[in-house]
Amino acid sequence: MLSPEELLDETCVACPGQRLPLGAFDVAPRPSPAIPFSPVLGYRVAADTGVPTCVHAFRVRVPPGLYASGGVPLPTSAVPPAPSPADLELPSDGTLLEAWLLALVRSTPAAQLQVTLARAEKLALERFPPAEILAAMRRVLGGG
Repeated sequence: MLSPEELLDETCVACPGQRLPLGAFDVAPRPSPAIPFSPVLGYRVAADTGVPTCVHAFRVRVPPGLYASGGVPLPTSAVPPAPSPADLELPSDGTLLEAWLLALVRSTPAAQLQVTLARAEKLALERFPPAEILAAMRRVLGGG
């Protein structure tokens, strides 16, 4: 289970994990229009219920579940979920760029990481400004 400090480090700026502890929000299997970012609250919420919801289970290291809205208990010991194939696809939304890069890093063997990051940067440049890509890469790789 992630400590509060680790949860802050692992989650993106649109995640309720930046402000709430594990168990105080639901975890969805992936981003969707049904879980938009709420500028008022500062994190994603399920549009139909208003429940804070993380959309990257692999980042919070628990399986998708209705932890806040359904009372599902947090797992006590489990293998963190791996990024799904959908997590490895270049997003169209810039707020998901960091999560995409992190999914690529977590699913790439160390010996292939340099090649994977170079390909990711080239692909991302087709859709996002260089400064946005650099900022996301720095956050993912721990350089600021």
